[in-house]
Amino acid sequence: MSALAAGGPAPDVLVPHWLTAAQREQLAAVVRAALADESLHPVAAIHLTDVLTELHVAAARDAVWPASAARVRRVTGWGADVLPVRLSSRELSSVLTLPALAPAVRIALCQDRP
Repeated sequence: MSALAAGGPAPDVLVPHWLTAAQREQLAAVVRAALADESLHPVAAIHLTDVLTELHVAAARDAVWPASAARVRRVTGWGADVLPVRLSSRELSSVLTLPALAPAVRIALCQDRP
């Protein structure tokens, strides 16, 4: 473990957002459409690309370590298709600025926000 330099940038904290398969598909479609828009700000494009990567990583994580998410689903009563998608605040903010984001996905992503 290494210490952070005083006054240096803090690392991004990844927060899990539990999304159904349909919500993950909708999120991926909206992000892909936004990335196809040439007027998208380059920094937003980086964050949105990271969101797409995390969607793939979430599925891979569940394939390799299925017990972790299964325990949460069992306790909460969520369906078998619900997985955690871990997003930084920057990634989440970039997604939430997308006007085409479905209301159900927006609600799922904002549940834990103050």
